[in-house]
Amino acid sequence: MAAPISANKAVKTSFQRRGKPKTCEIAGTRPSLHNNVLLVSSGVPSFDFVLGGGIAVGSVLLVEEDSFGHYAHLMLRYFLAEGIMGGHELFLANADHNPDKTLKMLPYPVEGDKVLAGDSKGPSPDTTEQPMKIAWRYESLPKVQGNTSTSHKFGHSFDLSRTVTPDLLSRVKRTTFHLPEEMRESTQDHFYLCPSHQRLLRRIEAQVRDGGFHLKDGVQPKQAANRTILRIALQSFGSPLWWDEPSPGGPDVITSLCRFLHALRALLRNSLAVAMVTMPVHLLQEFGDVLMLERLCDSVVHVESFAGSDKETNPIFEDYHGLLHIKQLPRLNSLTAHAPDSTDLGFRVKKKKFTIEKLHLPPEFSDSASRPQEDSLAPSGGSGCSSILQKRNLDF
Repeated sequence: MAAPISANKAVKTSFQRRGKPKTCEIAGTRPSLHNNVLLVSSGVPSFDFVLGGGIAVGSVLLVEEDSFGHYAHLMLRYFLAEGIMGGHELFLANADHNPDKTLKMLPYPVEGDKVLAGDSKGPSPDTTEQPMKIAWRYESLPKVQGNTSTSHKFGHSFDLSRTVTPDLLSRVKRTTFHLPEEMRESTQDHFYLCPSHQRLLRRIEAQVRDGGFHLKDGVQPKQAANRTILRIALQSFGSPLWWDEPSPGGPDVITSLCRFLHALRALLRNSLAVAMVTMPVHLLQEFGDVLMLERLCDSVVHVESFAGSDKETNPIFEDYHGLLHIKQLPRLNSLTAHAPDSTDLGFRVKKKKFTIEKLHLPPEFSDSASRPQEDSLAPSGGSGCSSILQKRNLDF
């Protein structure tokens, strides 16, 4: 007979309580349900849904501009405005006007976000809407879209009719790159890139290294808790303002752009950074195939505007301002990419909002669709069954 087990002795078993997996908790991020990569919001919730939840950290998103570049630049401003709400560091490069002007044109977050509680220049109490009066029996019921806690909230909403205040801009660290000012000192060490592309790549590498965004750098536990995301925005990159005079033995425009995107993606793979690049690809068609540029990016979308085209006056597209074509989605930690519900997407710009929706075309009412039932039951031969159908109409 086995000896009795004492009650004071604890029984050792092989069972272990499974805890929560350790995830990288950074403000303004969340893990993907598809491939468990870290995601950030693009500022447009409908665009995040199309991309599979958001933009993957360490990836490059290429937005091919429309003919006028208005809507692509609007998406870039949403991307930067979301970085302010998430407390991320911003890096904006532009070759046309001063990037500080773009930062001042960022959309203002809508009322209801907690970050606006400390905004001294926020909306005045007189301009706020009064609460809607409802019946007393419905006051205790929960709202359909209630405010969630900040730990679970992902993405914000913005008002295009207002611009961000200097108080909100001062909450995050901002770095700008204005090409005319940066090219005053002509120095070039490597000839595999154009001087302008090389200067921009140097600044991005320095920003990633000095800001502590590189994952291979030794980080103390206290510093790791305060880590954030670097949002890199390149506006109209590849436009004629980024072209340099061809030098003997130097690369052409397409080759330099391909090498730059290849180096940028390799740098971001091991960094807590994400890049959105808007590029006027319609101006690069004459220099070569832009398919190489698309292959060197993780996500590629093309913005097609109806402005100046026949579709602008077409009644079928009267509810939309353009189309959004998905050319490529990232394949990170997975063999397959995220498959959206529909690839027929259109976008519209309202007074205060930019949304991406499924393209719903109106029904086609033609004479062939409204034929009488007698024509559909008309006999084709002289059989017995057809003679019965000819005499009477069937009513279902």
